[in-house]
Amino acid sequence: MKARIKLVDGMMFVGESGSGHAVIMDGAPEYGGRNLGVRPMEMLLIGLGGCTAFDVVQILRKGREKVTDCEVEVTAERAETDPKVFTAIHMEYRVKGRDLAPAKVERAIELSKEKYCSASIMLGAVAKITYDWTVEDEAAEAAA
Repeated sequence: MKARIKLVDGMMFVGESGSGHAVIMDGAPEYGGRNLGVRPMEMLLIGLGGCTAFDVVQILRKGREKVTDCEVEVTAERAETDPKVFTAIHMEYRVKGRDLAPAKVERAIELSKEKYCSASIMLGAVAKITYDWTVEDEAAEAAA
């Protein structure tokens, strides 16, 4: 796996992935940026949320669960002094589908956190990671 990060202007960088995709990162004005892109530490949280969401959906679909939507909201606290590592991370999962088994959703989240999501396992070495989850049943919504 590879990535390339290149200074564009001020404190704006373009990050290019080995798979050929790019993202703009920029700093806050007080650090010389123009606030035109995501912050690098925010990118870590986005990566964490994407990694675990991918796992959860894949695990549920392999178990023949009818997942139609998955949203993970990630909030984090950071140390007050440098290096300002994440000290606590909370993930809130909202999984939507038809006749989803809540126990299977919870198990998929646990498997992601403990076995499959490289990002949560790495970040969990320095931050306490907690989670909550809810299941929304489309069949119940349609009947209402």
